[in-house]
This record gives sequence, C-alpha cells and structure tokens, in this order.
Amino acid sequence: MNKNLLLLFIFPLILFSCSQKTSGITWNFSDKNKLDIQEASFEYFSGKAKINYKDDKLDIKARANVRMRKDSLIWISFSSVGIQGARCLINKDSITIMNLVKKEYYVFNYDSLSEQFNFDVNYEIIQAAALGNLIIDRGRKDEVEREESVYVLKQKSGNVAVSNFVNPKTMKIERVEMLENPSKNTAVIRYYDFQMVEETAFPFSAILSIFYTEGAKKLNTVIEMEYNKAEIEDKELKFPFNIPKKYVRK
Repeated sequence: MNKNLLLLFIFPLILFSCSQKTSGITWNFSDKNKLDIQEASFEYFSGKAKINYKDDKLDIKARANVRMRKDSLIWISFSSVGIQGARCLINKDSITIMNLVKKEYYVFNYDSLSEQFNFDVNYEIIQAAALGNLIIDRGRKDEVEREESVYVLKQKSGNVAVSNFVNPKTMKIERVEMLENPSKNTAVIRYYDFQMVEETAFPFSAILSIFYTEGAKKLNTVIEMEYNKAEIEDKELKFPFNIPKKYVRK
C-alpha cells in the first residue's frame, strides 16, 4: 500500500465536529500569555464526512462513517458511489484496514509506522490530530512566540519540529506545521469553521497537506475533509470489525 495513501486511513479524522451549531465564538481570556490551549473532550462520537484525497497519481472522493470512543477506539467505514469499499479500526495497539472489494486486510503496528514516517506515531497522536488537540504533550523545552495575530507553540519530537498556531481569542489550534530533518519533508494541518457545542469549539473542516521527496521527485499529497453530520453520543456505540477467514493478510 502506498505510504501516503495510508494517510487517508490514519488521518481521516483530522477534524472533529458536532451537530449543534452557533454563529460564533466569543471567549474572553484575561491572561492569554498562559497559552491555555482549549482541547476537545467527550466520551463517544459518531459522524458522516466527505473526504477528498489527491496526490500525483490518485484523485479519490469518498464518504466516511466515523465512530470514536475517546482514548480507546476509532472506527471508520469508507464508501464510494454507495459501495462500501474499506473499513478501518484504530486502537491502542495497531491500525487494521480491510479492503472489502479485494477481500484483503492490512495490519500496521505503531513501531513500524514511527520508523517509516520518522515521527512517533501512536494512538494518542492520531486522536489528538483528529480532535485538533496538541499532538505532542507540553514540555519544559517548548517555546512560545507571538506572530502577528497568533501565538506559536514550538515543540520537537525526535527529528520533527512542530509549530502549533493558536488563536489568542479562542485558544484553539488553527494550524499545525511539521518539519522532518534532514529530509525537509513537511506536513501542514489546517482547521477551519470552528463552531460551538456547549462550552467547547470544534473545527468542522480541515485540510492536511504533505510535501515530501520520493527519489528525485518532489511530491504533494492533499486530504480534505468536511463533516455533514456529527454528534456527541450519550450512549455506548458499537464498533463492528470482524475479518472473514477468507480474507488475505497483505
């Protein structure tokens, strides 16, 4: 499976939204210098989203049904033109993807993914990216700068430098930039259309752009997502994911 196409499954939740909407966000913080970043919190989530994936070879449009149990499971079912094509289960141990058309499946462990991407990949990071939360925990070596109308929280994880651009009025992350040295490969996540649910704001739209080198080629992969239905659930959700015996592991 193409490494960057895998991102369509790993980061299909780079945005998070809820059905109750308001016209705007009007928080007022007395001390923004504390950079008290506001993060999403819930128990169960379900939603329907539109996904556009484009790289130098592929241009895919799909729909996704998403279910999540916070700090535990992320379940996604992909379909195109009304035909269910794939199902993905992300848990604390691994990522499993079933190709329902070709009757095969893939299992990815986080150690191999971390080595492949030169970045620490785990469930917590995937979930954080899905919710628009910090993908790296705050640390003593973090730096905070003010650039025009935003705060920038700068962090490092191994060879990857991460810059989080925070809106000073809402204290929500609106952009994340990742730079991997020495390859200079980059990834940028942009969160849009923040709307309120109770006392928490969520991005209803997001774009992930990946710029990387493959051989002598400089390539770009773009994933766009937009939820058209989403809600926080009060009741426990089911996460059906049974691999038939006839499916071949790839």
